[in-house]
Amino acid sequence: MASFTEMKDRARDRLAVMGSGRSFIRILAAVVLLVVLYYVVGALWVHKIDDDTSFVPANPIAGGSRSVDMAAALIEREVQINRWTANDPFFLPGSMLDNMPNFQLGMVYALSRFGNALAEQLARSRGTSAVDPDVDRAAGLLRYPGDVWVFNPGTSLAPTATSESQYKAAFRALRAYNQRVADGAATFERRADNLIDTIERFNNDLGSASAIIDEHLRQNAGFPISFSADDIFYQTKGRLYVYYMLLKALGQDFEQVLAERNLQTVWSQMLESAREAAEQQPWVVLNGGPSSQFVPSHLASQGFLLLRLRTQLREVQQVLLK
Repeated sequence: MASFTEMKDRARDRLAVMGSGRSFIRILAAVVLLVVLYYVVGALWVHKIDDDTSFVPANPIAGGSRSVDMAAALIEREVQINRWTANDPFFLPGSMLDNMPNFQLGMVYALSRFGNALAEQLARSRGTSAVDPDVDRAAGLLRYPGDVWVFNPGTSLAPTATSESQYKAAFRALRAYNQRVADGAATFERRADNLIDTIERFNNDLGSASAIIDEHLRQNAGFPISFSADDIFYQTKGRLYVYYMLLKALGQDFEQVLAERNLQTVWSQMLESAREAAEQQPWVVLNGGPSSQFVPSHLASQGFLLLRLRTQLREVQQVLLK
C-alpha cells in the first residue's frame, strides 16, 4: 500500500494540475472578454449616422459654387472626420458595423451622380466645350468602389489604393475646381437647362432606389427583422441625405433662375419633403409587410417619402421647362 506521504504528494499534484487548468480557463475567458469589448466598444465609438441636415461647409470658397462646396465638405467629413468604415478589415471594430457603412456607400454613390452632372453639364459652357480636368478627375474618383482596403485579394495580392484615399483626392480636385470658378478661370453654368439636367439625374437615381425597395417588399417583406432590409434602408437614406444637401445648395447657386420662374415656394416645399425623407432614422429597421397590422415596414415608409420627393422634383422640372 502507498504510504501516507505518497498519497499526500499525489493529491497535491492533482490539485496543482486542477489549479493550472482553472488559471488557463481564466486567462482564456479574459482574452475572449477583451476581444469582445474591443469590437463592441470600438464599434459603438466609431458608429455615426451623420444625417445632420443643418451641416454647412466649414471653409466655403467665396465666389464659388455652393453645391460644389457642399459636395467637397460632405466627402471631407465622411473620410477625415467621421471615418470611412465601409472598407474596414476584420481586425478593426468598424467591420462589425452595418448601418453606417451602408449609409456612407449611399452617400458616395449620390455624390458620384453629382460628379457626373458637373463633368457633363454644369462645368461646361456648352456640350461641345472641353471637360474641366479637375471635375473629370473628381467624377472618376467618386466612382471608385467604397469597400476597397489596402489589400484587395479579389484583384491582386499587391497593395492598392484605398477607397478613402481616392475620395480624399476627389475632395482636393473639387476644391481646386471651385477655387478656379471663384477666380473666373473655370465655368459653373447657372442655366435653367443645367438645373433641369441635374435634377433629372437625381430623380433617375431615386427611381432606381424605389425599384429596389419595391422588389424587396414584394419578395422579402413580412419577417420583422431582415438583414437586407436595413442595408437597403441605409443605402437609400445616404442617397436621400446627399440629394437634400445638394438640392439645398443648388437652390442658392440657381437662386436667380428660381426667382425668374417664381419657383421659390415650390422649391421650398420640395426641399421640405427631401429633408423629411433624409432624416428618417428608426432605432431598428422593421421589415413588416406593407399591410401589416402590428409590425411597421420602414422601407414602405421610406419608399412613400421617396416617391413624394420624386413627384415634386418633376413639378420643378416642368416649371423650369416653360
